[in-house]
Amino acid sequence: MARKDRWIQRAIKRPGRVKRYIRMKYGDKAFTKNGEIKQSYILKAIADLKKRPKSRRPKGLLQALYLAKRLETIGKGKRGK
Repeated sequence: MARKDRWIQRAIKRPGRVKRYIRMKYGDKAFTKNGEIKQSYILKAIADLKKRPKSRRPKGLLQALYLAKRLETIGKGKRGK
């Protein structure tokens, strides 16, 4: 059972990568008061990366942004929103 519970830790290869990228690109306005990334800025970052040609698109960062987007929707069920 412990193996199933720890899939998120294995999926996140470079912790903090998305936060650093969002802070560099959009600044502190992309974060809430408690330090979480606003979902709209994750979507903006994904759209910006997808506009680049495939050869210049950082695949790992795009996958990390998709994971951040997915984790936000997974957490909503637990919070009851």
